[in-house]
Amino acid sequence: MSESAWIEAALTAARPQAVGALLRYFRNLDIAEEAFQEACLRALKNWPKNGPPRDPTAWLIFVGRNSAIDGVRRQAKQQPLPPEEVLSDLEDTETAIVEKIDGSDYRDDILRLLFICCHPDLPATQQIPLALRIVSGLSVRQIARAFLVGESAMEQRITRAKSRIGAGGIPFETPDAIERTERLAAVVAMVYLIFNEGYSAAAGEQQARLPLCDEAIRLARLLLRIFPTEPEIMGLTALMLLQNARAAARFDAEGSVILLEDQDRSLWNRKMINEGLALIDKAVRHRRPGPYQIQAAIAALHARALRAEDTDWVEIDLLYSALERLTPSPVITLNRAVAVAKVRGPAEALAMIEPLEDRLSGYFHYFGVKGNLLMKIGRADEAREAFNRAISLANTAAEAAHIRTHLDRLAQH
Repeated sequence: MSESAWIEAALTAARPQAVGALLRYFRNLDIAEEAFQEACLRALKNWPKNGPPRDPTAWLIFVGRNSAIDGVRRQAKQQPLPPEEVLSDLEDTETAIVEKIDGSDYRDDILRLLFICCHPDLPATQQIPLALRIVSGLSVRQIARAFLVGESAMEQRITRAKSRIGAGGIPFETPDAIERTERLAAVVAMVYLIFNEGYSAAAGEQQARLPLCDEAIRLARLLLRIFPTEPEIMGLTALMLLQNARAAARFDAEGSVILLEDQDRSLWNRKMINEGLALIDKAVRHRRPGPYQIQAAIAALHARALRAEDTDWVEIDLLYSALERLTPSPVITLNRAVAVAKVRGPAEALAMIEPLEDRLSGYFHYFGVKGNLLMKIGRADEAREAFNRAISLANTAAEAAHIRTHLDRLAQH
């Protein structure tokens, strides 16, 4: 690994812990972020010359804290701190701070930082960009490109989120066990939202938005280090890995959607799949099932099938049934209907989803599934009507183009 690469990797890995600790010290997101950036600049200057510190995170927290204190003192027209060469002599000081800062400090700081970014007072349109900016360190330009908005508009969105946090009086104290559990659920949901922002990208948007999938997986792995025995975090990480493993096979050369059963499975990322399978197997052994574990188990059954016809649809149906009981939702029932169609036929699946139409009247996938089931049982006119409704609700050109292939097939009969 080159010198610049290892430094960049170290700074990226340290960011959540360091920014979280600096936020605890200064209780201001802007000051914490600026302090971390200043520490990074000093790292880029000092580390190539002196070598990596024993604990890069502790080094960055110490230097960032002193830099921020210096800035606060200057603003207050008080005496500045000693010269940088004195502050940068960390041989003895670093040892002391490494001994003082342990895993529990990091754990609470990261959780606090993530929770603040997904605070319920913030709308989802601000939560995810703020987390990507503060926790992940993505630039405003990168985030704006991923969300297909202008850079200035994204800058305003992030600024409004910071202002709302600053004015909201959000406490910075370490959460107790009950609150930590509640916060963790919110954090996990936010990480999966980040993943879906990237995964739902159309073919033409993949280059800009697929990095969001990678970042969500990185954040999930970070949570796993903090909570190594939490099966739902194992399930979330496994789910994202197993879904993201299919990325290269999801669209054809023209950008059209390729359904799971039609994908070239040789293009699936086996390394990602193996990691995901190991994680879900480990999670299941805890015998504390949750929604992410069940979804990951479903994805694992698809991943284990070397051919589409080898898929264990009976087990998938059972897993969706368990998911329905755990978190009832018309979308889950719709997904289960696909498995039911494979196991017990399209007519029974159609009977399952028809009562859902009022609740899913604006949902593209409902009419796509309904049209497909109607087509399979020979009700061509009704299938055509459902497909036309799906096209009117399509979120991307690729989705609409995929439905048109079904309409073309109907026209040939």
